[in-house]
Amino acid sequence: MELGAVQDVVTQLNIHGPTLAFQNISYYVTTFCSNPFKGREEKEVLRDVSGIMKPGMNAILGPTGSGKTSLLDVIAGWKDPKGLKGGQIFMDGKLVDANFHKCSAYVVQEDILTGTLSVRENLQFSANLRLPLDWNNNTEKKLKVDAVIQELGLQDCADTKIGTEFLRGVSGGEKKRCSIGMELITSPSLIFLDEPTTGLDSNTANAIMRLLHQLSRKGRTVIFSIHQPRYSIFKLIDHLTLINKGEIIFAGPAGEATDYFSSIGYQCEQFNNPLDFFLDVISGEVVQYHPRENLGNKKDCRFSSNCSLDKSSLSNSYRQSSYYEQLQEDLNSLQTLHSRCSDVPSPKPTYVTPFIHQLYIVSCRNMKQLLRNPQTSIGQLIMGIILSLLVGLIYYQIPDTLPEALQNRLGAFFFMVLTQIFGNLSAVDLFIYDRKLFMHESARSYYRTSAYFLAKVFADLLPNRILPMLLFSSISYFMMGLKPDAESFFLYVLSLSLTNLAAVSLAFLVSASVNSFAVANLMIALPYVFMMVFGGFLVNLNSMLDWLSWIKWISIYRYGMNALTINELKGLTFYLNATRVPGEYYMEEQKIDYSIWGFWENELALLCLIVVFLFFAYIQLLRINRWK
Repeated sequence: MELGAVQDVVTQLNIHGPTLAFQNISYYVTTFCSNPFKGREEKEVLRDVSGIMKPGMNAILGPTGSGKTSLLDVIAGWKDPKGLKGGQIFMDGKLVDANFHKCSAYVVQEDILTGTLSVRENLQFSANLRLPLDWNNNTEKKLKVDAVIQELGLQDCADTKIGTEFLRGVSGGEKKRCSIGMELITSPSLIFLDEPTTGLDSNTANAIMRLLHQLSRKGRTVIFSIHQPRYSIFKLIDHLTLINKGEIIFAGPAGEATDYFSSIGYQCEQFNNPLDFFLDVISGEVVQYHPRENLGNKKDCRFSSNCSLDKSSLSNSYRQSSYYEQLQEDLNSLQTLHSRCSDVPSPKPTYVTPFIHQLYIVSCRNMKQLLRNPQTSIGQLIMGIILSLLVGLIYYQIPDTLPEALQNRLGAFFFMVLTQIFGNLSAVDLFIYDRKLFMHESARSYYRTSAYFLAKVFADLLPNRILPMLLFSSISYFMMGLKPDAESFFLYVLSLSLTNLAAVSLAFLVSASVNSFAVANLMIALPYVFMMVFGGFLVNLNSMLDWLSWIKWISIYRYGMNALTINELKGLTFYLNATRVPGEYYMEEQKIDYSIWGFWENELALLCLIVVFLFFAYIQLLRINRWK
């Protein structure tokens, strides 16, 4: 890209940030009681908190469990609105609505990125899905990506992969910059960050905060929670909010915080980090004193005369200070709105790009991931070849003489159905592995759930399921010496394909329903085993109890075995000494309908199972709670 064009886009990034105000916010979460007989109870995490965040660096500081992240999530609109019991949030004097997310961005504490893609590719993915299609094809989007890379100082690592547990990638600081860049693509005027320095060394953390400071000086409103920052970071903060046990204990200019605490009897040592000192005050590790010379000096104290003598909590002290009085005056100067917070519609996902475009972009990313991390596909291909050779050698050129002819064919069919079902257990990780990424991106309206679902399914089926199955079918069929005609071969491939896809679809359903590999393996093994028992090979279905026999109607084994058996035995003649025995005789004994409809009935049943399993897998993805 031309440097001048990129510089023009960088200049456009200088925008005016809004003023965000929140008033009387109370928030509750539902937790399980320690006593299992009492069920759930509501726990208050924010109690009647108010504040104003202006363009610049706004920090929310507090110890672990103080409610700083909850406050950040609530004012950013990323907390379940069901827990909001009261209060209002304003942006530039107007009550926030469903369009609030269009001008704001939220950077979570954990860097959720695609590890097999480079920094530039991750940013380009965000641009392709979150910027309008009318952006002069892709030229302007690439300019925007280059501008963000330049603004964040990512030029040296722009083409380096993010990295996975098996692939070395960019550093922690560069990964955090990329996470910020994913949100800057939409040119937000309001940026929320949850503990952006967590997990970084002091120098890297300082560099990230300097970057945020630069962004704030370009007009953005930057609001972030932070825990135990160094002094150099404190100097970058414009406005400081201290919170403890869900209550505000100070909110005002960061440079005046030490004077405020000194006025209420907490003196910061000369060489102590003010932020560490504030946390010590909150935790009760600093002894309070009351200097006589300040008792009546309202100007120095910025505190009412009776306040210094008050020995109540820090939150009550703050509520009696001039900072709180000024805050209330500023809040009252905003437009008076009597709408309750609960009446504000929760943000509904709006998508900048159409479904087809989303499907294409997500599919391209999935294919890149597959090509750069091909272990699963290679493993499935190798396993398919090995199993086909194994079954071909064990049942090599099956004879037509009884009892070997019938026993070996049925044994081979059972073995093949078994391998097609249990050989695809790797499918249970499809939606588990990228669950965090899906929840993160779908909550930010990157794409529709349907686009993600179809892209993931198609990207997995072709290389990991269809190709290995075709290799398995082609090798095993001719090695076993089954019916030597094209129609029988293609029907054999079709039957194994539908059996394979039915098992994989059930694995997809389990994968979409749980978030743990261990639980998924247990949940998929149980129906597989039940289906095997009620498949008709291990137990005669005609002798089963009536109240158990219904399970056969959902058995993948039964339909797969029946289809393979009909395809092979129909029209085949076996020999027992000098006696000719038609294959239909066995099927009549087993009450298998070997008519044309009888064969296609099994294929149709497998197809129905595939559709049902995939449908419920999609429903499970839709049910994933974005607020978790």
